Amino acid sequence: MSNWLSTKKQTALKKFTLDWLTEVWMIFSSLMKIMIPALLVVRCIELLGWIEALGTMIQPLMILVGLPGETGLVWMAAMMGNIYTGMAVFYQLGLAEQLSIAQVSVISSMMLIAHSLPVEVAIARAIGISLWFTLLLRIGGAFVFGYIAYQTHSGLALLRVPAPQLWQPETADTSWAAWFLTQGQTIVIAFAIIAALTLFLRILRVLGIERLIHFLLAPVLRLLGIATVASNIIIVGLTLGLSFGGGLLINEARRGHIAGKDIFLSMAFLGLCHSLIEDTLLMMMLGADVGTIVLARMAFSLLAILALSRLLDWLPANKRGWFYRQSSP
Repeated sequence: MSNWLSTKKQTALKKFTLDWLTEVWMIFSSLMKIMIPALLVVRCIELLGWIEALGTMIQPLMILVGLPGETGLVWMAAMMGNIYTGMAVFYQLGLAEQLSIAQVSVISSMMLIAHSLPVEVAIARAIGISLWFTLLLRIGGAFVFGYIAYQTHSGLALLRVPAPQLWQPETADTSWAAWFLTQGQTIVIAFAIIAALTLFLRILRVLGIERLIHFLLAPVLRLLGIATVASNIIIVGLTLGLSFGGGLLINEARRGHIAGKDIFLSMAFLGLCHSLIEDTLLMMMLGADVGTIVLARMAFSLLAILALSRLLDWLPANKRGWFYRQSSP
């Protein structure tokens, strides 16, 4: 009897492991099909000098949010590359010694909302979100929040002291060899994160903790008009962000158990507020105020998605295709 139970456990463990590894590979391969072409496009844009040109074009917008015009290059570098790229440009321009905490908080918030757009917009499209809506939400939302933060800081005379310098980047190596090494490291990290996260979620499901998480998130999601079945998408995005968590987010969406509206609102919320751990710490190293980049941004995101949810309720069902690909739960 004991031998039979032992054999049964081994069989169950093998099945569990095989199912897990299959899921990891499916998620990872889906993400790489999006990430690798997007990274190559970004590299070409960098070599052509388009980031500098676009950064110059948006200088007038930066003045409207109380920032020097050259911060347009910082924001554009983050949008076309990633937050690390934006941080490197920030220091290369000598802005660390010029800006107040309020100003650093504004540019940090704008980078947090709109960064890594080639990769993250491609992920949103794979999930079924409209390209034009994603760009409008991320770039427009970043500018609107930056303007609100600037007016609030100015009106209340907040955070006017010089920003502390907590980090100084090393000189960047722009060679192809360094680029391939960096992207290779990113891909390996993405695979490791996907493997760990899928295993973690499976364990939570077995232990019944996943249902508890859904229960705890239900009141907030209900307020936003999002079904609790979308809780996993919210959790992954808030903790890992859209780039590293992209494969898992695509997998959740393609499983077909979440309605199109719920996927859309979840991704819209994450577009404004994601990767709360790593990205927040990076911006704090620039000297940003945590109240602005976390608490205020979270409140802004919740209000924006609440308004968007009410708009969808008002909009005829046949018009929702402007925003996302509709599906059945």
